[in-house]
Amino acid sequence: MTGDARFEDGAERPLRLRALDANDLSVISGLVQDAIFPGSEMRWDRSARRFGLLLNRFRWEDAPRAEAQGRAYERVQSVLAFEDVLSVQSQGVAPGDSETILSLLAVRFEPGEDGTGQVLLTLAGDGAIRLEVETLEAVLRDVTRPYAAPSGARPNHPEA
Repeated sequence: MTGDARFEDGAERPLRLRALDANDLSVISGLVQDAIFPGSEMRWDRSARRFGLLLNRFRWEDAPRAEAQGRAYERVQSVLAFEDVLSVQSQGVAPGDSETILSLLAVRFEPGEDGTGQVLLTLAGDGAIRLEVETLEAVLRDVTRPYAAPSGARPNHPEA
């Protein structure tokens, strides 16, 4: 008997996900919520039309198991990359600044005409990065082994 994959099924494996539409990207957005990174860990390769971030991602997929087992929450370094990027704009972000730590809250796609659109990366503190894309193609890939979250805490978002 086979069934649908469950969120918990990926808890012990490194993630490698691809998003080709807004629904796919919403899954990646949930997994990178509360990821942190210094401004120096984002790159736009204009000639390759690729934008990428090296994130320290909270492992939301492992949090329920960590709580049940009474062990530390985990983070993992992950690459979030976008292909076919035509332009990049930012607000409240200093690219190349290794001293400023940014926190990613959400990633969403705003479709345009004929498959084009904009990817909006919303950051804590009113920061944002907007990618103009020819087509949506994003990849999230874990690149290190998980490690204990330095804060020891699960990210918390107070209700407005």
